[in-house]
Amino acid sequence: MSLGPVMLDVVGTELNLEDIRRLQHPLVGGVILFARNFVSSSQLKELTAAIHALRQPPLLIAVDHEGGRVQRFREGFTKIPAMRELGKVWDKNPKRAKQLALEAGWVLAAELRAHGVDFSFTPVLDMDYGESQVIGDRAFHQNTQAIAQLANALTQGLKRGGMAAVGKHFPGHGFVVADSHVAIPVDERGFTEIEQKDIEPFRHMIDAGIQAIMPAHVIYPKVDSMPAGFSKIWLQQVLRKHLGFNGMIFSDDLSMEGAVVAGDVTQRAMAALHAGCDMVLLCNRPDLADELLEHMQGAMPAQSLARLARMHGGLHPANMVALHEDAEFMQAMHHVAEVGKVDGDLLFEA
Repeated sequence: MSLGPVMLDVVGTELNLEDIRRLQHPLVGGVILFARNFVSSSQLKELTAAIHALRQPPLLIAVDHEGGRVQRFREGFTKIPAMRELGKVWDKNPKRAKQLALEAGWVLAAELRAHGVDFSFTPVLDMDYGESQVIGDRAFHQNTQAIAQLANALTQGLKRGGMAAVGKHFPGHGFVVADSHVAIPVDERGFTEIEQKDIEPFRHMIDAGIQAIMPAHVIYPKVDSMPAGFSKIWLQQVLRKHLGFNGMIFSDDLSMEGAVVAGDVTQRAMAALHAGCDMVLLCNRPDLADELLEHMQGAMPAQSLARLARMHGGLHPANMVALHEDAEFMQAMHHVAEVGKVDGDLLFEA
């Protein structure tokens, strides 16, 4: 049975019968994990193994594990700094910042891969305008070149750790103040300003071969009346044609307030897929998941399946013990853990 275009979450730290029923539905193709799904390293490995064993080809397993305040698994994992901390190092020493970003990506990916997670929804490519309630220190910088180069380095680290990258939130969530989890943000700027500023990091990463992108639940009324994740203009005309992106497009969570303008949950999913998303996410609402699986029609197109196949995790260490036997990894882990604790110029000193 081929994978479907819906990514769901699971309730707890092990699969229950309802989880299994949902995940075996042909419309489902992936699972996103949250902090509630984690209590220990061994438990997480058992959970991901159980999810992967349900289907063939196996369901994709993802997580929002960016660093800073968005790091779902903590006990036994390296504390990844907020990306803004790398931006602060960049201001003093760009070369060192890029090396740290590469090491952060490697550590992040290798530790997740050792636990059976396929990929993380990272890096954040939004610009830091200093106003956004939800982006904040998740952004690398306000300078587009700094964002692009740090994100590219982080992505190279992810690749070394066996993981694809997902750039978010296209075409940029950093300018608006409102949080799309609880509001419907509106960005009144015109396309030219957005293209010259916010889109630049996305353009750079697309040219560098980033595998996936997630659009924002933000309305840019001078371009389209619908949020970017439901907009054929943004996804097909701008992202696919104008920028030449041919990777995977994941919707942001359809249960967020910023998505309700597209209708009920089935209408939201269909609108996102028709606009150009390859896979839609629905989180934290098992009742809506059941409604969606009951009413939604359609399988995943061959092109989307090919894109999704590239998101499966690559080679990885068998466990954390194997990782910790790698001296180079341990050095990288030490560097990453120290970011933000000491002055950037002290890092890497003998």
